[in-house]
Amino acid sequence: MSTTSQADPSASHNAVGPVSAALEKSSLKAFEASKPVDIYRSHISELLAPIAEKPARDIYDRLSWTQTFDKGDLGLAVPSLRVPPKEASAKATAWAANFPISDLVEKPVVAGTFLQFFFKPQPLTKLVVQSILKEKNLYGTNPKLGLRDESDPSKGKKRVLIDFSSPNIAKPFHAGHLRSTIIGGFLANLYEAAGWEVVRVNYLGDWGRQFGLLAVAYRMYGSEEKLERDPIGHLFDIYVEINKISKPEEDEIKEKKEQMEKLAAEKEDTTELEKEIELLESKSVNEKARQYFKRMENGDQDALATWKRFRDLSIERYKKTYARLNIHYDSYSGESQVEKERMDRATEQLEKSGVSEDSKGAVIVDLTKDPKTKNLGKALVRKRDGSSLYLTRDIGEAVRRCELYSPDKLIYVVATQQDLHLAQLFKILELMGHRDIAEKCQHIKFGMVQGMSTRKGTVKFLDDILRDVGDKMHEVMKGNEKKYEQVEDPKQTADTLGITAVMVQDMTGKRINNYEFSLERMTSFEGDTGPYLQYAHARLCSITRKAGLTAEDLEAADLSLLQESHAVNLVRALSSWPDVVQNTLKTQEPVTVLAYLFKMTHMLSSSYDVLKVVGSEPETKKARMALYEAARQVLNNGMRLLGLSPVERSVKQCG
Repeated sequence: MSTTSQADPSASHNAVGPVSAALEKSSLKAFEASKPVDIYRSHISELLAPIAEKPARDIYDRLSWTQTFDKGDLGLAVPSLRVPPKEASAKATAWAANFPISDLVEKPVVAGTFLQFFFKPQPLTKLVVQSILKEKNLYGTNPKLGLRDESDPSKGKKRVLIDFSSPNIAKPFHAGHLRSTIIGGFLANLYEAAGWEVVRVNYLGDWGRQFGLLAVAYRMYGSEEKLERDPIGHLFDIYVEINKISKPEEDEIKEKKEQMEKLAAEKEDTTELEKEIELLESKSVNEKARQYFKRMENGDQDALATWKRFRDLSIERYKKTYARLNIHYDSYSGESQVEKERMDRATEQLEKSGVSEDSKGAVIVDLTKDPKTKNLGKALVRKRDGSSLYLTRDIGEAVRRCELYSPDKLIYVVATQQDLHLAQLFKILELMGHRDIAEKCQHIKFGMVQGMSTRKGTVKFLDDILRDVGDKMHEVMKGNEKKYEQVEDPKQTADTLGITAVMVQDMTGKRINNYEFSLERMTSFEGDTGPYLQYAHARLCSITRKAGLTAEDLEAADLSLLQESHAVNLVRALSSWPDVVQNTLKTQEPVTVLAYLFKMTHMLSSSYDVLKVVGSEPETKKARMALYEAARQVLNNGMRLLGLSPVERSVKQCG
């Protein structure tokens, strides 16, 4: 959701009589009104404070959403206000009995040691629907959360750097990269909705001996035409071809070295075998690759120009693919961007601080010495030959990021398999004197995708995944010929629905859970799937088209006509959306948003027969359409927060 412009959340409240009156009386204005329901929190807190003899602010902070509507709109656990457990039930009863008559809320209901507060429907409906119609795409956002100091906006926003996706150039874009891309894109949207400044970083696997091998492969098998057309696919293809040569060569050299060791053990002459091995190694593809990569490391301009071309073309292709997922990056960083001097400094710093030690010529950090970090094992920082490792690069990169961006938070969206690596990284940063950096770091982990392969094999690039799902979605759409003909651009719609299908399947469970990649299940319009969510949005758009009402008609609607229980409960659900967004900032789980959207769309589905728009009385029609437009806006906001592109027509709902 865009936060480029800001609406005053309290502006739409002025026309709402009882709400406006409550707001005028409240002394809690300093921290209310960032969300419509905060007015109710303020109101309840003000009324209860003198009865409970507790500060209004304390009550406000402890009023929470309930799981189901039968338990009220807000609940208060009396013991949370430091009331002794033995007295909590009696206190709850007394507080409820003395709670004054209110224009906004009913008398609280006592449930053991809990107080349940039910909002009066009419003022809530006016407040929520009018707020949504006015704030539109900003409803649910809260820019205050991202301020360094809420009382002084001039101090600026907090900044979060999110490292996600991070594919390896010339290697498959596997399931782990897909999950990291989807989750990272969502988190970036979420923090922006909360007013943070977000730096999106794609840390590419773009350095190492494999690029020497790739350069050699391009000389042997490269095609300018194929490279320009499909750089990622072509580089992978030639990488596979060169490995068909290098692997047998490696195997032969390995076999002869084993023979030599055997002869040496038997005190036999190994001179001829040594010459043979030396000759094989000197002529091998791997040796050519090693020499080429050495040229790259030494700054050879020709070698670096070829590498840069491979990298730049790959990034341009990645950008087009990421755009289909509504994802962009502020920086395409990578292993190549971490200077050797920076890694050398990190190694020296580890030695000087006594954190690292020599181990048979290699440099390690032994984290088993401290009982608190014993499970982190021994981390290898530098090999015996002096070459650096991922860990060394990651230490240098973390320091570089802090120098470059001064972030308040660094998020690494990486699979659970990297738990140990990142735990070692964060701990070593702390031990070498960068506690300030380590404390900013967070690992957002996720489980694996199982059964993900193309129709033609197991190798998967992101484009392949999206193409396969788009094709499958197109097949599903063609099953309804009449409605298929009404879609203006069926291929584009199938592509959008397919992308939604992939992303929603990924977000349906908690991040940490593994899941089975299922084309059949994800492309279904039945059940809690991406296509169902798109259908729900398209159906609301269809109702809007058929109603033929203007924005002015909706603004002037008499919302007091919305008295049916379906309407009241839908409003209650819509009122909770800003809290859902704020709670998601704590859980950092896409499923928090997704579960809300499915629950809300199910409520919508059961409302259509009761709250009919077309054919109803003119004023009733306006009121119901205002409610449906508010629901469509919240659904749209939620889908965009997840990174989805809502469609206005789908095959299941045309008209």
